[in-house]
Amino acid sequence: MFQRLLRQAPCGVVLLLLCASPASAHHLMELFHQRQPTPLAGLLSGLGHPVLGPDHLLFLLALGLVGLKHSGRWMLLLLGVGLAASGVGVLLPGFPGAEALVALSLVAVALVLLDRLPPWVLVPSIALHGYVLSASVIGWETTPLLAYLTGLLISQAVLMGLSLRLIRRWSLQARPGQLRLLAGMLLGVGAGFTWTALVP
Repeated sequence: MFQRLLRQAPCGVVLLLLCASPASAHHLMELFHQRQPTPLAGLLSGLGHPVLGPDHLLFLLALGLVGLKHSGRWMLLLLGVGLAASGVGVLLPGFPGAEALVALSLVAVALVLLDRLPPWVLVPSIALHGYVLSASVIGWETTPLLAYLTGLLISQAVLMGLSLRLIRRWSLQARPGQLRLLAGMLLGVGAGFTWTALVP
């Protein structure tokens, strides 16, 4: 029974996220009705932000599929690029079309999985995600901002690491063609998210 669930889990995650739409910036601090960011609120927001946006969450989980073919150092590089891009987003906000490009990054992951694009396209893709994740903290003071970035790094590292571990276990049980099926589903979700971002 457990092995059957393990084989079907990645497809189930994608199907659930098919029902969602790309999220705008949200903070856990909003749930507690806090108006002024504190270091704790910044940390909690950073931890929760990648999870609250289905496009960000699905992208991070999909990187686990790409991780089947690449080393852990590659994943660390992507994490570093995403965090650096968040810093750039704080300093230089307002990149036009960033949300649509973030949604389109899911299509890029799918095409990498299908060997239609080289893996290096994921570097600018995760940079876009990091950039967009910074939009909601512009104007914050230094201490809560650093706490937010720390929370982001922890959250994304945990999600990517957990995804890679689970997907590696899943791949041992997966039937031939299931990876291509997942890539096709990601392609559809990414196209849908992009359409939603372009046509509100």
